[in-house]
Amino acid sequence: MTTRMRCTSTPSRSEIAKIALATVGALAAIALSCVSAAQAAETVSPLPPSDYSVRAACSPPPPGHATCLALQLVAQSAAAKAHTHPIGITRAAVTPLAPRSPLNGGFGLRPQDLHSAYQLPLTSEATTTQTIAVVDAYNDPHAEADLEAYDTEFGLPQCTAAEGCFEQLGQNGEAGNLPFPESESSLTSERALCESSKTGEPRHEEERKEACFLVEEAEGWSVEISLDLETARAVCQNCHIALVEANSTELSDLEAAEESAARLGAQEISNSWGGPECIEGLRCEQESPAFNHPGVVIAVAAGDDGYRNWLEEPKRHFAGFPASLPTVVAVGGTRLLLSSEQKRTGETVWNDGGRSGGIADGHGAGGGGCSVRFDAEPWQQSVADWSSVGCASKRAVADLAADADPYTGLAVYDNSPECEYEYEEHGVPQVLHWCTIGGTSLASPLIASVFALAGGANGVKYPARTLYENAVKSPGSLFDVSEGSNGECTSPFDESTKRTACTFEAEAKASCSGDLICLAASGYDGPTGLGTPEGLAAFQPPAGAGGEEEGGKGSGSEGGEPGAPGGPPAPAAAWPPPVNTSPSGPPTGTTTPPSGTQPVQLSALALTTRALIALNASRPRRSALAFSFTSNVAVHVRVSLEKRVRAHGHRHWKLLTHPFTIAAVGGRNRGRLTGHGALSPGTYRLMLAPAHGSARSLVFSIG
Repeated sequence: MTTRMRCTSTPSRSEIAKIALATVGALAAIALSCVSAAQAAETVSPLPPSDYSVRAACSPPPPGHATCLALQLVAQSAAAKAHTHPIGITRAAVTPLAPRSPLNGGFGLRPQDLHSAYQLPLTSEATTTQTIAVVDAYNDPHAEADLEAYDTEFGLPQCTAAEGCFEQLGQNGEAGNLPFPESESSLTSERALCESSKTGEPRHEEERKEACFLVEEAEGWSVEISLDLETARAVCQNCHIALVEANSTELSDLEAAEESAARLGAQEISNSWGGPECIEGLRCEQESPAFNHPGVVIAVAAGDDGYRNWLEEPKRHFAGFPASLPTVVAVGGTRLLLSSEQKRTGETVWNDGGRSGGIADGHGAGGGGCSVRFDAEPWQQSVADWSSVGCASKRAVADLAADADPYTGLAVYDNSPECEYEYEEHGVPQVLHWCTIGGTSLASPLIASVFALAGGANGVKYPARTLYENAVKSPGSLFDVSEGSNGECTSPFDESTKRTACTFEAEAKASCSGDLICLAASGYDGPTGLGTPEGLAAFQPPAGAGGEEEGGKGSGSEGGEPGAPGGPPAPAAAWPPPVNTSPSGPPTGTTTPPSGTQPVQLSALALTTRALIALNASRPRRSALAFSFTSNVAVHVRVSLEKRVRAHGHRHWKLLTHPFTIAAVGGRNRGRLTGHGALSPGTYRLMLAPAHGSARSLVFSIG
């Protein structure tokens, strides 16, 4: 893409990136091996926020619609436009690499920055491969190619449809029925009509305006789609990714896409879009079944217009929807502070608000507020400082937070005019398609992907509950953001100092009477919820976590076989399914043992030696598939066999045998599949699901 300066011992760009992702800081160490010790000690500081402005990728939504929440950082000064300085944080000097390289941080945070800051593993350790679905509007014809370019730049394994890692579907889950623009040529055609100079015909003018609207919407959502996919890829590098595209920004279309993502088996769904919960005098949103899928992590961006959308014009004065739904994980926004070694030195509430952040013509603050429609779940009302939040019995937004400030945004590759960057190198014009994107659109897929790293919902009906229980049982499992406010500053902006006279307390006093719903503090607060990730501990159910509270959304979760009426949800199948899966690792799904009993644990699941020999036959009998496993207690275990098949353009697991139950003893157990039918060549999954315990799976191939 650009000319690289290398000494003879320096690895290639992709090799450097792979090493950097494996060990944070290795990139700088390798690159600096070519320079003197004095040069190695140098650092490059970011430019001040006043060198940038912020542009919203999508337009404000009309009633009944949603808008994407991606915010693009736009260089204003000559120094910023050169992209020779890292975005947002100080970096160690990396002399051998070209200055305009995303590897150097000149376009925003890199995958290794997120992993280092939030102390995350590179890959999910879940037994089955997790699938993250991102729900967006309109089609991005370059989505897969953009993701491939991102992977190449940072040395990640390719995630393509051919490899079963990436899937792009319409709102009804169909691969061949994508919304506008169906192809690059259809977008080009509408763009040409938009730019037409023909006038004097009212009908033509209406067509031209409609074409301009479609082009603007599609290009804006294209940036959003790239941000969502690449954030998920940066965080969980062995997860599958499904892009489900709604026909339009109407809530009914987006909800149809949400339903498809859940129906087709995604374990995590990210929604980087929203609108106000109510529009005064017009309507308030109702509780939606599209966002009520027990056992699925549904992350929703809290919004980019501050507490109760005070930045929006005209002001709506309501929390965002669907973030205000009690069935989702609502994600607020922070500004991430990193050292030159990519270690987190702190996090504050993100609130530029066009003034206090010093970003020229700035826009953006993490959303939040009290719902006027929905009640808070018992686990949220149980936080120690709930009486200081200010929501009484109503739902408070957010539950959790992550980096959202565009000034500390992610480096994103997007092959659209919105991300074009032109410059000259040795007199030759060059074009890059990298830009810096933030907003709670970044925070939502980031949190969804952290859940994926932790194994998904792990059998918990509403995974937000896991966060609240861990906040009590494992203090310190999240980073507690205790500084900042997403409230409105009413003091005038001083152009000379690029600051206002507002303090965080003044913003909160003016906006929410000083309550914690718009003011960060130790413990729970509205802008950042319970905090931000610090490893995976907070995302895994604590030992002994039980069924839902009386009256909760998931009441009646205890007892029964997984998937049975009144019982816990069955473990979700991976979609697209994994090719290779080890039987060891964290559970794919958990249910709660009756009070006072020992938690059930299955381990050492394996096919017997005779079964492995039988698999060498071209069509082995089902009854030849014997297996063994260890259980720590006596328990009934449900056994099933599934085969990976392709239907309607996507792959999924198809149940082959009627599930049967065996009575396992505490210790070593053996079992055998029933039936005499032959098994054709293909990939199979043996599933063992104990009552009140962790499901285990074993994937194997025939032929």
